[in-house]
Amino acid sequence: MLLKARFVARFVQLTEWPPPPPTRFRYCVAGNTPLLQALQQTKLHSSQGEPLQIEAIEQPAQALTCQLLILSLDQHAELIRWQQQLAATPLLVITDNSEAFHSLAVIGLITEPDGISFRINHSLAQQRGLKLSSQLLKLAREVI
Repeated sequence: MLLKARFVARFVQLTEWPPPPPTRFRYCVAGNTPLLQALQQTKLHSSQGEPLQIEAIEQPAQALTCQLLILSLDQHAELIRWQQQLAATPLLVITDNSEAFHSLAVIGLITEPDGISFRINHSLAQQRGLKLSSQLLKLAREVI
């Protein structure tokens, strides 16, 4: 889980959100307690050196004030509900669930025998107003 947390931290560094810049950067985690704990252990800081706010959420409306959402839900009906409420938000959604990746995530984490890789839904990132660095796009296993 710590490796996934480090990937998440790097994704944030390589993503640009639409203006105006957030006054406070919020990481939100829905459905994945071990990853929430790993993110809290990494003691992530903002570019100004302030500790980042990392919290568990249970409802899509809670994600509206987040810049990053790690979504680990596997029930189809739940994914549809989250997708409907978050479709047009400038939210970097990261998941390790294939169905969630195809429906509402910008980045999908893939656990492999020799490590972790990721894929990117670049068109969805653009629809949300997110700019992903060329370095991030080059490192992705797949860009759709």
